Amino acid sequence: MASGNTLVYFAVGRKPPPGLIRRFGDAHGLELIQVESRAEVLALLNRSFPACLVLDASVEPEPALELCSTIKGDAFTSIVPTVVLVADRMEGPGALPAAGLQAGADEVVSDLVSEEERSLRLELVLRRAARDVNVHPTTRLPGTGQIERDFAARMATGKRFAVCYADLDHFKEFNDRYGYNLGDSVIYLTSRILRDVVRSMAPGGFVGHIGGDDFIFNVPLDRLESVCDEVIQLFDELIPYQYTVEDRRAGYFLGKDRRGTVHRIPLMTLSIGVVTNLIQKFSHTAQVSELAAEMKTYAKTLPGSVYVVDRRGLAGTPPPGAPQNRAVDNRSAPPRPD
Repeated sequence: MASGNTLVYFAVGRKPPPGLIRRFGDAHGLELIQVESRAEVLALLNRSFPACLVLDASVEPEPALELCSTIKGDAFTSIVPTVVLVADRMEGPGALPAAGLQAGADEVVSDLVSEEERSLRLELVLRRAARDVNVHPTTRLPGTGQIERDFAARMATGKRFAVCYADLDHFKEFNDRYGYNLGDSVIYLTSRILRDVVRSMAPGGFVGHIGGDDFIFNVPLDRLESVCDEVIQLFDELIPYQYTVEDRRAGYFLGKDRRGTVHRIPLMTLSIGVVTNLIQKFSHTAQVSELAAEMKTYAKTLPGSVYVVDRRGLAGTPPPGAPQNRAVDNRSAPPRPD
């Protein structure tokens, strides 16, 4: 499996990696992995996050450029640093480099320039990735920088969308009882549930990891209810198996609070606070994150795994297509502070 210390290379016809790529990988301590098909590239990127992906378009440009466009057009794979190699001899000056950039490549390396410049361009890709691509080390999901950019991009389109702030209930107590290693496993499991559900049920959706047990997922408004229902169902089905048989059967374990008082600690649940642009128009990304955090805090006051949607300001019956809250006694939002 590719990871942060791997360099993934793809070329049509199983062309071997050029010496430049081999030397670059060796210089940076990166394991070079050659994949043989478009499907294999996409499958690898969907389960891992390599340090860099190199698409060789020097022999057959179109398949590599099309694959680059697909990768960069997907919110889940677009954060992978991607380089396109081109041989610009048979096209007009700059035609293939321009095509590579139009396909979304982070860098285009042409054989018309010196090897020193090509090496420097590869080096800059890693530097920019280290500076700009913020991913969580456990989940490999985008961090706060990419989350904010996704907010801004959705606001700019004017389309209806939902921002969902998900938080695990009783995670700290689980971590204290079972240790950080199993705690990280729960965080990773949650990330996979969110990623797989959003990817399969909400094309164009996005999943990010704020940190700890806090996640953000953004989906088109018409997919909100089905996505949240599926996320909660999978979470409630899989999380009990992270406990011992005894704790799972009991449905709780005994734990102490900070004062040393013993309490029954329930199995973990998932609280999701949701804000949408159905009722209000957001003026800036900070407003989105603030309201989503407020809704998440309210959701955590309710029992079990729930999602609640901010519908404040909506008079009477919700308009057609408006998402409904999931089994929360019609308490769709906390009261606004005076």
